[in-house]
Amino acid sequence: MSSLGIIMLVHTALDRAEQVARHWTASGCPVVIHVDRKVDKHTYSDFVSACADQPLIRFCDRHVCEWGGWGIVAASQSAATLMLDQFEDVRHVYLSSGACLPLRPVEELVRYLADRPRVDFIESATTGDVTWTVGGLDLERFTLRFPFSWRKQRWLFDLYVRLQRRLGMRRAIPDGLVPHMGSQWWCLTRQTLSAILQDPRRQVYDRYFRQVWIPDESYFQTLTRLYSTHIESRSLTLSKFDHQGRPHVFYDDHLQLLRRSDCFVARKIWPQADRLFQTFLTGQACALKPAEPNPGKIDRIFAKASERRLRGRDGLYMQGRFPHYGSEYGLTAYPYSVFQGFADVFEDFGDWLTDATGARVHGHLYHPGHAQFAEGQEMVNGALSDCAALRDYNPTAFLTNLIWNTRGERQCFQFGPGDRQGINEFLARDKNAQISIVTGAWAVPLFRSNMNFADIRAEAARLQQIESKQLKILETYGARAKIRVWSMADFVESPMEALQAILDEIGTAHPSHLSEAPKMVDLSGFGKFLQNLKNQGMHPYLMGDFPVDDVFGTQAKPFRKPYLVQ
Repeated sequence: MSSLGIIMLVHTALDRAEQVARHWTASGCPVVIHVDRKVDKHTYSDFVSACADQPLIRFCDRHVCEWGGWGIVAASQSAATLMLDQFEDVRHVYLSSGACLPLRPVEELVRYLADRPRVDFIESATTGDVTWTVGGLDLERFTLRFPFSWRKQRWLFDLYVRLQRRLGMRRAIPDGLVPHMGSQWWCLTRQTLSAILQDPRRQVYDRYFRQVWIPDESYFQTLTRLYSTHIESRSLTLSKFDHQGRPHVFYDDHLQLLRRSDCFVARKIWPQADRLFQTFLTGQACALKPAEPNPGKIDRIFAKASERRLRGRDGLYMQGRFPHYGSEYGLTAYPYSVFQGFADVFEDFGDWLTDATGARVHGHLYHPGHAQFAEGQEMVNGALSDCAALRDYNPTAFLTNLIWNTRGERQCFQFGPGDRQGINEFLARDKNAQISIVTGAWAVPLFRSNMNFADIRAEAARLQQIESKQLKILETYGARAKIRVWSMADFVESPMEALQAILDEIGTAHPSHLSEAPKMVDLSGFGKFLQNLKNQGMHPYLMGDFPVDDVFGTQAKPFRKPYLVQ
Protein backbone atom coordinates (compact mmCIF):
# COMPACT_ATOMS: atom_id res chain seq x y z
CA MET A 1 0.00 0.00 0.00
CA SER A 2 1.36 3.42 -0.95
CA SER A 3 1.88 6.16 1.61
CA LEU A 4 0.21 8.62 -0.77
CA GLY A 5 -3.56 8.96 -1.13
CA ILE A 6 -5.26 10.89 -3.92
CA ILE A 7 -8.52 12.83 -3.71
CA MET A 8 -10.17 13.63 -7.03
CA LEU A 9 -12.96 16.21 -7.33
CA VAL A 10 -14.73 15.30 -10.56
CA HIS A 11 -17.29 17.43 -12.40
CA THR A 12 -17.06 16.50 -16.09
CA ALA A 13 -15.14 14.22 -18.47
CA LEU A 14 -15.67 11.16 -16.29
CA ASP A 15 -13.90 8.91 -18.79
CA ARG A 16 -10.70 10.90 -18.38
CA ALA A 17 -11.13 10.89 -14.60
CA GLU A 18 -11.33 7.08 -14.65
CA GLN A 19 -8.20 6.91 -16.80
CA VAL A 20 -6.22 9.11 -14.39
CA ALA A 21 -7.58 7.29 -11.31
CA ARG A 22 -6.41 3.96 -12.69
CA HIS A 23 -3.01 5.50 -13.34
CA TRP A 24 -2.72 6.43 -9.65
CA THR A 25 -3.88 3.03 -8.44
CA ALA A 26 -1.49 1.23 -10.79
CA SER A 27 1.28 2.57 -8.55
CA GLY A 28 -0.53 1.51 -5.40
CA CYS A 29 -2.02 4.89 -4.50
CA PRO A 30 -5.60 4.71 -3.16
CA VAL A 31 -8.01 7.15 -4.78
CA VAL A 32 -11.17 8.65 -3.29
CA ILE A 33 -13.41 10.28 -5.89
CA HIS A 34 -16.04 12.92 -5.28
CA VAL A 35 -18.49 13.39 -8.14
CA ASP A 36 -20.44 16.65 -8.28
CA ARG A 37 -24.06 16.02 -7.33
CA LYS A 38 -25.09 17.96 -10.43
CA VAL A 39 -23.99 14.95 -12.48
CA ASP A 40 -27.12 12.89 -13.19
CA LYS A 41 -27.64 9.58 -11.37
CA HIS A 42 -27.42 7.41 -14.48
CA THR A 43 -24.05 8.86 -15.53
CA TYR A 44 -22.79 8.59 -11.96
CA SER A 45 -23.87 4.93 -11.67
CA ASP A 46 -22.12 4.06 -14.92
CA PHE A 47 -18.96 5.74 -13.66
CA VAL A 48 -19.03 3.83 -10.36
CA SER A 49 -19.63 0.55 -12.19
CA ALA A 50 -16.72 1.19 -14.54
CA CYS A 51 -14.38 1.59 -11.55
CA ALA A 52 -15.82 -1.29 -9.50
CA ASP A 53 -13.05 -3.73 -10.48
CA GLN A 54 -10.40 -1.55 -8.83
CA PRO A 55 -10.38 -2.01 -5.00
CA LEU A 56 -8.24 1.09 -4.42
CA ILE A 57 -10.90 3.40 -5.86
CA ARG A 58 -13.62 4.60 -3.48
CA PHE A 59 -16.47 7.10 -3.81
CA CYS A 60 -17.50 9.53 -1.07
CA ASP A 61 -20.75 11.34 -0.31
CA ARG A 62 -21.71 13.80 -3.02
CA HIS A 63 -22.19 17.57 -2.69
CA VAL A 64 -23.30 20.28 -5.09
CA CYS A 65 -20.16 22.15 -6.16
CA GLU A 66 -20.59 25.75 -7.30
CA TRP A 67 -17.70 28.04 -8.10
CA GLY A 68 -16.91 30.16 -5.07
CA GLY A 69 -19.29 28.13 -2.87
CA TRP A 70 -18.96 25.93 0.19
CA GLY A 71 -19.67 22.72 -1.73
CA ILE A 72 -16.07 22.31 -2.89
CA VAL A 73 -14.82 22.45 0.71
CA ALA A 74 -17.52 20.01 1.83
CA ALA A 75 -16.53 17.64 -0.97
CA SER A 76 -12.88 17.83 0.08
CA GLN A 77 -13.83 17.14 3.70
CA SER A 78 -15.96 14.11 2.81
CA ALA A 79 -13.28 12.63 0.56
CA ALA A 80 -10.49 13.29 3.08
CA THR A 81 -12.48 11.71 5.90
CA LEU A 82 -13.09 8.58 3.85
CA MET A 83 -9.45 8.43 2.81
CA LEU A 84 -8.16 8.59 6.40
CA ASP A 85 -10.73 6.06 7.63
CA GLN A 86 -10.25 3.48 4.86
CA PHE A 87 -6.50 3.65 4.24
CA GLU A 88 -4.42 3.67 7.41
CA ASP A 89 -1.06 3.55 5.63
CA VAL A 90 -1.56 6.88 3.89
CA ARG A 91 0.80 9.58 5.20
CA HIS A 92 0.11 12.34 2.65
CA VAL A 93 -3.20 13.20 0.98
CA TYR A 94 -3.03 14.95 -2.38
CA LEU A 95 -6.08 16.97 -3.50
CA SER A 96 -6.61 17.08 -7.25
CA SER A 97 -9.41 17.54 -9.75
CA GLY A 98 -10.77 15.46 -12.58
CA ALA A 99 -8.95 17.84 -14.94
CA CYS A 100 -5.54 17.18 -13.35
CA LEU A 101 -2.88 15.07 -15.03
CA PRO A 102 0.26 13.55 -13.44
CA LEU A 103 3.33 14.78 -15.30
CA ARG A 104 5.98 12.62 -13.65
CA PRO A 105 6.08 8.98 -12.59
CA VAL A 106 3.98 8.42 -9.48
CA GLU A 107 6.91 6.71 -7.78
CA GLU A 108 8.87 9.97 -7.94
CA LEU A 109 6.10 11.84 -6.12
CA VAL A 110 5.85 9.08 -3.49
CA ARG A 111 9.62 9.21 -2.88
CA TYR A 112 9.59 13.00 -2.82
CA LEU A 113 6.94 13.05 -0.08
CA ALA A 114 8.54 10.16 1.83
CA ASP A 115 11.69 12.28 2.14
CA ARG A 116 9.53 15.04 3.66
CA PRO A 117 7.21 13.10 5.99
CA ARG A 118 6.09 16.09 8.07
CA VAL A 119 5.91 18.77 5.36
CA ASP A 120 2.53 20.19 4.32
CA PHE A 121 2.50 21.57 0.78
CA ILE A 122 -0.19 24.24 0.65
CA GLU A 123 -0.06 27.79 -0.63
CA SER A 124 -0.93 29.85 2.44
CA ALA A 125 -0.41 33.62 2.59
CA THR A 126 -2.11 36.44 4.48
CA THR A 127 -4.36 38.80 2.54
CA GLY A 128 -1.73 41.51 2.77
CA ASP A 129 0.80 39.30 0.97
CA VAL A 130 -1.54 38.18 -1.83
CA THR A 131 -1.55 40.14 -5.09
CA TRP A 132 -3.51 37.75 -7.29
CA THR A 133 -7.01 38.21 -5.89
CA VAL A 134 -9.48 39.12 -8.62
CA GLY A 135 -12.75 40.91 -7.91
CA GLY A 136 -11.69 43.63 -5.50
CA LEU A 137 -12.26 41.60 -2.28
CA ASP A 138 -9.32 40.78 -0.05
CA LEU A 139 -9.90 40.97 3.69
CA GLU A 140 -13.56 41.75 3.05
CA ARG A 141 -14.17 38.22 1.84
CA PHE A 142 -13.63 37.19 5.47
CA THR A 143 -15.69 39.94 7.12
CA LEU A 144 -18.75 40.24 4.85
CA ARG A 145 -21.47 37.70 4.03
CA PHE A 146 -21.95 36.22 0.57
CA PRO A 147 -25.27 34.37 0.35
CA PHE A 148 -25.60 35.02 -3.41
CA SER A 149 -23.71 33.44 -6.29
CA TRP A 150 -21.18 35.73 -7.92
CA ARG A 151 -21.67 34.00 -11.27
CA LYS A 152 -25.40 33.36 -11.34
CA GLN A 153 -26.69 36.28 -9.23
CA ARG A 154 -24.10 38.96 -9.92
CA TRP A 155 -26.37 41.95 -9.39
CA LEU A 156 -27.62 40.59 -6.05
CA PHE A 157 -24.05 39.78 -5.06
CA ASP A 158 -22.84 43.32 -5.81
CA LEU A 159 -25.93 44.92 -4.26
CA TYR A 160 -25.54 43.02 -1.00
CA VAL A 161 -21.81 43.82 -0.80
CA ARG A 162 -22.54 47.54 -1.27
CA LEU A 163 -25.30 47.39 1.34
CA GLN A 164 -23.02 45.79 3.93
CA ARG A 165 -20.33 48.38 3.26
CA ARG A 166 -22.79 51.25 3.60
CA LEU A 167 -24.27 49.91 6.84
CA GLY A 168 -20.87 49.03 8.25
CA MET A 169 -21.83 45.36 8.70
CA ARG A 170 -18.88 43.17 9.64
CA ARG A 171 -18.54 39.54 10.72
CA ALA A 172 -16.23 38.61 13.54
CA ILE A 173 -13.40 36.26 12.65
CA PRO A 174 -13.30 33.30 15.08
CA ASP A 175 -10.73 33.66 17.85
CA GLY A 176 -7.33 32.29 16.99
CA LEU A 177 -7.80 32.40 13.23
CA VAL A 178 -5.62 34.52 10.98
CA PRO A 179 -7.14 34.45 7.46
CA HIS A 180 -4.83 32.97 4.84
CA MET A 181 -5.37 32.40 1.14
CA GLY A 182 -3.85 30.30 -1.60
CA SER A 183 -4.36 27.67 -4.25
CA GLN A 184 -6.99 25.06 -3.41
CA TRP A 185 -4.76 22.23 -4.65
CA TRP A 186 -2.82 21.05 -1.61
CA CYS A 187 -0.95 18.03 -0.29
CA LEU A 188 -1.28 17.65 3.48
CA THR A 189 0.12 15.17 5.98
CA ARG A 190 -2.22 12.78 7.73
CA GLN A 191 -1.49 14.44 11.05
CA THR A 192 -2.41 17.93 9.87
CA LEU A 193 -5.44 16.87 7.86
CA SER A 194 -6.87 14.72 10.67
CA ALA A 195 -6.37 17.57 13.13
CA ILE A 196 -8.43 19.87 10.89
CA LEU A 197 -11.21 17.33 10.40
CA GLN A 198 -11.36 16.32 14.07
CA ASP A 199 -11.01 19.78 15.60
CA PRO A 200 -13.51 20.27 18.47
CA ARG A 201 -14.35 23.71 17.03
CA ARG A 202 -14.85 22.43 13.51
CA GLN A 203 -18.56 23.32 13.53
CA VAL A 204 -17.67 26.90 14.45
CA TYR A 205 -15.08 27.11 11.70
CA ASP A 206 -17.37 25.47 9.14
CA ARG A 207 -20.23 27.79 9.98
CA TYR A 208 -17.93 30.80 9.59
CA PHE A 209 -16.35 29.70 6.30
CA ARG A 210 -19.70 28.91 4.72
CA GLN A 211 -20.18 32.67 4.39
CA VAL A 212 -16.66 33.39 3.16
CA TRP A 213 -16.28 34.18 -0.53
CA ILE A 214 -14.44 31.38 -2.37
CA PRO A 215 -13.80 29.33 0.81
CA ASP A 216 -11.87 26.60 -1.06
CA GLU A 217 -9.04 29.13 -1.35
CA SER A 218 -9.01 29.92 2.37
CA TYR A 219 -10.47 27.10 4.54
CA PHE A 220 -7.59 24.62 4.58
CA GLN A 221 -5.10 27.42 3.94
CA THR A 222 -6.13 29.09 7.21
CA LEU A 223 -6.67 26.03 9.43
CA THR A 224 -3.42 24.40 8.37
CA ARG A 225 -1.65 27.24 10.12
CA LEU A 226 -3.12 26.06 13.45
CA TYR A 227 -1.66 22.56 13.32
CA SER A 228 1.15 22.18 10.83
CA THR A 229 4.68 21.97 12.12
CA HIS A 230 6.25 22.58 8.71
CA ILE A 231 4.48 24.38 5.88
CA GLU A 232 5.91 24.94 2.44
CA SER A 233 3.70 27.65 1.04
CA ARG A 234 3.46 26.30 -2.48
CA SER A 235 1.40 23.85 -4.44
CA LEU A 236 2.84 20.79 -6.11
CA THR A 237 0.22 21.22 -8.84
CA LEU A 238 1.00 23.43 -11.82
CA SER A 239 -2.00 25.73 -12.19
CA LYS A 240 -1.81 28.99 -14.10
CA PHE A 241 -4.45 31.71 -14.19
CA ASP A 242 -5.20 34.58 -16.56
CA HIS A 243 -5.84 38.21 -15.65
CA GLN A 244 -9.50 37.41 -14.86
CA GLY A 245 -8.63 34.62 -12.44
CA ARG A 246 -9.61 31.84 -14.82
CA PRO A 247 -7.33 28.82 -15.16
CA HIS A 248 -5.29 28.35 -18.29
CA VAL A 249 -6.23 25.22 -20.21
CA PHE A 250 -3.41 22.99 -21.46
CA TYR A 251 -3.64 21.43 -24.92
CA ASP A 252 -1.56 18.97 -26.89
CA ASP A 253 0.80 21.67 -28.12
CA HIS A 254 1.76 22.43 -24.50
CA LEU A 255 3.54 19.08 -24.15
CA GLN A 256 7.09 20.41 -24.03
CA LEU A 257 6.03 23.30 -21.84
CA LEU A 258 4.59 20.94 -19.24
CA ARG A 259 7.73 18.81 -19.29
CA ARG A 260 9.93 21.83 -18.63
CA SER A 261 7.98 22.74 -15.49
CA ASP A 262 9.23 19.63 -13.59
CA CYS A 263 5.92 19.70 -11.68
CA PHE A 264 4.28 16.51 -10.50
CA VAL A 265 0.71 17.37 -11.56
CA ALA A 266 -0.80 19.93 -13.93
CA ARG A 267 -4.23 21.48 -14.12
CA LYS A 268 -6.29 22.20 -16.20
CA ILE A 269 -6.01 19.67 -19.06
CA TRP A 270 -8.36 19.75 -22.04
CA PRO A 271 -10.26 16.42 -22.07
CA GLN A 272 -9.53 15.91 -25.80
CA ALA A 273 -5.77 16.40 -25.40
CA ASP A 274 -5.08 12.79 -26.42
CA ARG A 275 -1.38 13.34 -26.91
CA LEU A 276 -0.92 14.64 -23.35
CA PHE A 277 -2.81 11.75 -21.77
CA GLN A 278 -1.00 9.20 -23.88
CA THR A 279 2.42 10.69 -23.15
CA PHE A 280 2.11 11.18 -19.41
CA LEU A 281 -0.03 8.16 -18.50
CA THR A 282 1.98 5.56 -20.42
CA GLY A 283 5.68 4.80 -20.44
CA GLN A 284 6.66 7.50 -17.97
CA ALA A 285 9.56 5.66 -16.44
CA CYS A 286 12.12 7.90 -18.12
CA ALA A 287 9.93 10.76 -19.23
CA LEU A 288 11.54 13.20 -16.84
CA LYS A 289 14.64 13.21 -14.74
CA PRO A 290 14.17 13.74 -10.98
CA ALA A 291 14.07 17.45 -10.22
CA GLU A 292 12.53 19.92 -7.83
CA PRO A 293 9.17 21.20 -9.11
CA ASN A 294 9.84 24.63 -10.58
CA PRO A 295 6.87 26.26 -12.32
CA GLY A 296 8.86 29.49 -12.37
CA LYS A 297 10.78 28.11 -15.35
CA ILE A 298 7.73 28.70 -17.53
CA ASP A 299 6.32 31.79 -15.78
CA ARG A 300 7.95 34.05 -18.35
CA ILE A 301 6.07 32.30 -21.14
CA PHE A 302 2.76 32.67 -19.34
CA ALA A 303 3.48 36.31 -18.55
CA LYS A 304 4.23 36.95 -22.20
CA ALA A 305 1.07 35.12 -23.29
CA SER A 306 -1.03 37.07 -20.80
CA GLU A 307 0.46 40.35 -22.02
CA ARG A 308 -0.22 39.38 -25.63
CA ARG A 309 -3.84 38.52 -24.75
CA LEU A 310 -4.37 41.83 -22.99
CA ARG A 311 -2.30 44.04 -25.24
CA GLY A 312 -2.44 42.24 -28.56
CA ARG A 313 0.05 43.44 -31.13
CA ASP A 314 0.59 47.03 -32.17
CA GLY A 315 -1.55 47.86 -35.16
CA LEU A 316 -3.39 44.50 -35.27
CA TYR A 317 -7.09 44.52 -34.44
CA MET A 318 -9.83 41.91 -34.29
CA GLN A 319 -13.56 42.40 -34.11
CA GLY A 320 -13.99 40.25 -31.03
CA ARG A 321 -11.59 42.28 -28.87
CA PHE A 322 -11.51 45.77 -30.34
CA PRO A 323 -9.78 48.09 -27.81
CA HIS A 324 -11.59 50.92 -26.11
CA TYR A 325 -10.71 54.43 -27.26
CA GLY A 326 -7.54 55.62 -25.58
CA SER A 327 -6.56 52.18 -24.23
CA GLU A 328 -4.68 51.07 -27.34
CA TYR A 329 -0.98 50.33 -26.88
CA GLY A 330 0.01 50.96 -30.48
CA LEU A 331 -2.32 52.24 -33.17
CA THR A 332 -0.19 51.01 -36.06
CA ALA A 333 2.47 48.37 -36.53
CA TYR A 334 5.35 50.30 -38.09
CA PRO A 335 6.60 53.90 -38.52
CA TYR A 336 5.33 55.82 -41.53
CA SER A 337 5.49 59.39 -42.85
CA VAL A 338 2.82 61.89 -43.87
CA PHE A 339 3.74 64.83 -46.10
CA GLN A 340 1.43 67.80 -46.44
CA GLY A 341 2.20 70.56 -48.93
CA PHE A 342 5.48 69.10 -50.22
CA ALA A 343 4.01 67.83 -53.47
CA ASP A 344 2.53 71.30 -54.02
CA VAL A 345 5.87 73.04 -53.53
CA PHE A 346 8.12 70.56 -55.36
CA GLU A 347 7.77 68.97 -58.76
CA ASP A 348 7.85 65.17 -58.81
CA PHE A 349 8.34 65.11 -55.06
CA GLY A 350 7.19 61.48 -54.80
CA ASP A 351 9.83 60.23 -57.22
CA TRP A 352 12.54 62.22 -55.46
CA LEU A 353 11.52 60.88 -52.04
CA THR A 354 11.50 57.30 -53.32
CA ASP A 355 15.05 57.70 -54.65
CA ALA A 356 16.24 59.40 -51.46
CA THR A 357 14.78 56.94 -48.94
CA GLY A 358 13.86 53.71 -50.73
CA ALA A 359 10.44 53.92 -49.07
CA ARG A 360 7.14 53.23 -50.81
CA VAL A 361 5.71 56.65 -51.58
CA HIS A 362 2.00 56.92 -52.26
CA GLY A 363 0.03 59.87 -53.50
CA HIS A 364 -3.00 61.19 -51.62
CA LEU A 365 -4.34 58.08 -49.91
CA TYR A 366 -7.39 60.02 -48.74
CA HIS A 367 -8.17 61.72 -52.04
CA PRO A 368 -11.97 62.09 -52.41
CA GLY A 369 -11.96 60.14 -55.68
CA HIS A 370 -9.84 57.13 -54.74
CA ALA A 371 -6.76 56.14 -52.76
CA GLN A 372 -3.70 57.02 -54.81
CA PHE A 373 -1.45 54.05 -54.20
CA ALA A 374 2.18 54.09 -55.32
CA GLU A 375 2.79 53.39 -59.01
CA GLY A 376 -0.91 53.75 -59.75
CA GLN A 377 -1.84 50.39 -58.22
CA GLU A 378 -5.52 49.68 -57.67
CA MET A 379 -4.85 47.08 -54.96
CA VAL A 380 -1.95 46.60 -52.56
CA ASN A 381 -0.81 44.12 -49.92
CA GLY A 382 -3.63 42.35 -48.12
CA ALA A 383 -6.08 42.93 -50.98
CA LEU A 384 -6.51 46.55 -49.85
CA SER A 385 -8.54 48.33 -52.52
CA ASP A 386 -8.26 51.93 -53.67
CA CYS A 387 -12.07 52.24 -53.54
CA ALA A 388 -12.97 55.49 -51.77
CA ALA A 389 -16.25 54.12 -50.41
CA LEU A 390 -14.52 51.16 -48.73
CA ARG A 391 -11.78 53.40 -47.38
CA ASP A 392 -14.15 56.03 -46.01
CA TYR A 393 -16.32 53.40 -44.29
CA ASN A 394 -13.51 53.10 -41.72
CA PRO A 395 -10.60 55.41 -42.56
CA THR A 396 -8.53 54.40 -39.53
CA ALA A 397 -8.85 50.70 -40.32
CA PHE A 398 -7.75 51.46 -43.88
CA LEU A 399 -4.52 52.96 -42.60
CA THR A 400 -3.86 50.34 -39.93
CA ASN A 401 -4.39 47.58 -42.49
CA LEU A 402 -2.02 49.24 -44.94
CA ILE A 403 0.71 49.64 -42.32
CA TRP A 404 0.20 46.12 -40.93
CA ASN A 405 0.26 44.47 -44.34
CA THR A 406 3.45 46.30 -45.33
CA ARG A 407 5.22 46.31 -41.94
CA GLY A 408 8.96 46.31 -42.36
CA GLU A 409 8.72 48.70 -45.31
CA ARG A 410 8.44 52.44 -44.75
CA GLN A 411 5.20 53.89 -46.11
CA CYS A 412 4.90 57.56 -47.07
CA PHE A 413 1.85 59.34 -48.39
CA GLN A 414 0.62 62.82 -49.25
CA PHE A 415 -2.11 64.59 -47.36
CA GLY A 416 -3.80 67.95 -47.53
CA PRO A 417 -6.92 69.97 -46.73
CA GLY A 418 -8.50 68.76 -49.96
CA ASP A 419 -8.46 65.16 -48.71
CA ARG A 420 -10.92 63.37 -46.42
CA GLN A 421 -10.17 64.66 -42.93
CA GLY A 422 -11.49 61.82 -40.78
CA ILE A 423 -7.99 60.49 -40.12
CA ASN A 424 -6.48 63.58 -38.42
CA GLU A 425 -7.08 62.66 -34.78
CA PHE A 426 -5.84 59.13 -35.37
CA LEU A 427 -2.65 60.44 -36.97
CA ALA A 428 -2.04 62.80 -34.09
CA ARG A 429 -2.41 60.02 -31.51
CA ASP A 430 -0.22 57.51 -33.32
CA LYS A 431 3.35 57.23 -32.03
CA ASN A 432 4.44 55.75 -35.38
CA ALA A 433 3.31 58.75 -37.40
CA GLN A 434 5.85 61.27 -38.68
CA ILE A 435 3.84 64.25 -39.89
CA SER A 436 5.51 67.06 -41.85
CA ILE A 437 3.37 70.03 -42.87
CA VAL A 438 4.05 73.10 -44.99
CA THR A 439 1.09 75.29 -44.09
CA GLY A 440 -0.56 77.24 -46.86
CA ALA A 441 1.07 75.21 -49.63
CA TRP A 442 -2.41 74.30 -50.90
CA ALA A 443 -2.48 77.83 -52.39
CA VAL A 444 0.20 76.94 -54.95
CA PRO A 445 -2.09 74.74 -57.13
CA LEU A 446 -4.71 77.51 -56.98
CA PHE A 447 -2.08 80.05 -58.01
CA ARG A 448 -1.11 77.91 -60.99
CA SER A 449 -4.68 77.01 -61.97
CA ASN A 450 -6.82 78.58 -64.69
CA MET A 451 -9.84 79.17 -62.44
CA ASN A 452 -11.79 82.40 -62.15
CA PHE A 453 -10.40 84.50 -59.34
CA ALA A 454 -13.72 84.55 -57.50
CA ASP A 455 -13.71 80.75 -57.45
CA ILE A 456 -10.06 80.74 -56.37
CA ARG A 457 -10.88 83.07 -53.45
CA ALA A 458 -13.77 80.84 -52.30
CA GLU A 459 -11.71 77.67 -52.56
CA ALA A 460 -8.76 79.27 -50.76
CA ALA A 461 -11.03 80.31 -47.88
CA ARG A 462 -12.42 76.77 -47.65
CA LEU A 463 -9.02 75.07 -47.68
CA GLN A 464 -7.55 77.48 -45.16
CA GLN A 465 -10.42 76.85 -42.79
CA ILE A 466 -9.94 73.08 -43.10
CA GLU A 467 -6.19 73.29 -42.50
CA SER A 468 -6.70 75.56 -39.49
CA LYS A 469 -9.00 72.99 -37.90
CA GLN A 470 -6.50 70.26 -38.71
CA LEU A 471 -3.66 72.12 -37.00
CA LYS A 472 -5.81 72.54 -33.88
CA ILE A 473 -6.50 68.81 -33.82
CA LEU A 474 -2.80 68.03 -34.13
CA GLU A 475 -2.03 70.50 -31.36
CA THR A 476 -4.68 68.96 -29.10
CA TYR A 477 -3.99 65.27 -29.70
CA GLY A 478 -0.47 65.33 -31.04
CA ALA A 479 1.42 64.35 -27.90
CA ARG A 480 2.50 61.04 -29.44
CA ALA A 481 3.01 61.69 -33.16
CA LYS A 482 6.19 63.36 -34.41
CA ILE A 483 4.89 66.58 -35.94
CA ARG A 484 6.84 69.28 -37.76
CA VAL A 485 5.12 72.38 -39.08
CA TRP A 486 6.59 75.14 -41.26
CA SER A 487 4.81 78.08 -42.76
CA MET A 488 5.30 78.20 -46.49
CA ALA A 489 7.40 81.38 -46.24
CA ASP A 490 9.83 79.78 -43.75
CA PHE A 491 10.03 76.53 -45.72
CA VAL A 492 10.67 78.11 -49.13
CA GLU A 493 13.37 80.30 -47.66
CA SER A 494 15.46 77.27 -46.63
CA PRO A 495 13.98 73.93 -47.73
CA MET A 496 17.19 71.91 -47.51
CA GLU A 497 17.44 72.07 -43.72
CA ALA A 498 13.84 70.90 -43.31
CA LEU A 499 14.27 68.06 -45.81
CA GLN A 500 17.51 66.95 -44.17
CA ALA A 501 15.82 66.71 -40.75
CA ILE A 502 12.96 64.66 -42.20
CA LEU A 503 15.23 62.25 -44.04
CA ASP A 504 17.47 61.81 -41.01
CA GLU A 505 14.46 60.67 -39.03
CA ILE A 506 13.19 58.33 -41.73
CA GLY A 507 16.62 56.83 -42.19
CA THR A 508 18.19 55.86 -45.49
CA ALA A 509 20.40 53.03 -46.64
CA HIS A 510 23.30 55.43 -47.16
CA PRO A 511 22.83 58.44 -44.86
CA SER A 512 24.50 61.61 -46.07
CA HIS A 513 23.88 65.34 -46.28
CA LEU A 514 21.69 66.48 -49.14
CA SER A 515 23.51 68.25 -51.91
CA GLU A 516 20.41 69.42 -53.75
CA ALA A 517 16.68 69.60 -53.10
CA PRO A 518 13.95 68.42 -55.43
CA LYS A 519 13.00 70.94 -58.06
CA MET A 520 10.76 73.65 -56.66
CA VAL A 521 7.83 74.90 -58.71
CA ASP A 522 8.03 78.38 -60.20
CA LEU A 523 6.70 80.75 -57.55
CA SER A 524 7.22 83.93 -59.55
CA GLY A 525 4.24 86.14 -58.82
CA PHE A 526 3.00 84.07 -55.90
CA GLY A 527 3.44 86.96 -53.45
CA LYS A 528 1.28 89.21 -55.63
CA PHE A 529 -1.28 86.40 -55.86
CA LEU A 530 -1.57 86.32 -52.09
CA GLN A 531 -1.87 90.10 -51.98
CA ASN A 532 -4.71 89.92 -54.50
CA LEU A 533 -6.50 87.47 -52.21
CA LYS A 534 -6.14 89.98 -49.39
CA ASN A 535 -7.42 92.76 -51.60
CA GLN A 536 -10.50 90.66 -52.40
CA GLY A 537 -11.28 90.23 -48.69
CA MET A 538 -9.68 86.81 -48.04
CA HIS A 539 -6.78 86.83 -45.54
CA PRO A 540 -4.27 84.02 -46.38
CA TYR A 541 -2.40 83.90 -43.04
CA LEU A 542 -1.20 80.27 -43.05
CA MET A 543 1.54 81.00 -45.60
CA GLY A 544 3.43 83.14 -43.11
CA ASP A 545 5.07 86.43 -44.00
CA PHE A 546 5.41 85.73 -47.72
CA PRO A 547 6.92 88.79 -49.50
CA VAL A 548 4.88 90.53 -52.16
CA ASP A 549 7.91 90.92 -54.43
CA ASP A 550 9.57 87.86 -55.95
CA VAL A 551 12.55 87.84 -53.61
CA PHE A 552 12.47 84.00 -53.53
CA GLY A 553 11.96 83.74 -57.27
CA THR A 554 12.63 80.26 -58.51
CA GLN A 555 15.67 79.77 -56.31
CA ALA A 556 15.72 78.44 -52.81
CA LYS A 557 18.19 79.67 -50.26
CA PRO A 558 21.33 77.54 -50.62
CA PHE A 559 21.90 74.89 -47.98
CA ARG A 560 24.47 75.90 -45.40
CA LYS A 561 26.69 73.00 -44.46
CA PRO A 562 27.24 72.82 -40.70
CA TYR A 563 30.60 73.80 -39.33
CA LEU A 564 32.49 71.12 -37.40
CA VAL A 565 33.95 72.56 -34.21
CA GLN A 566 36.72 70.62 -32.51
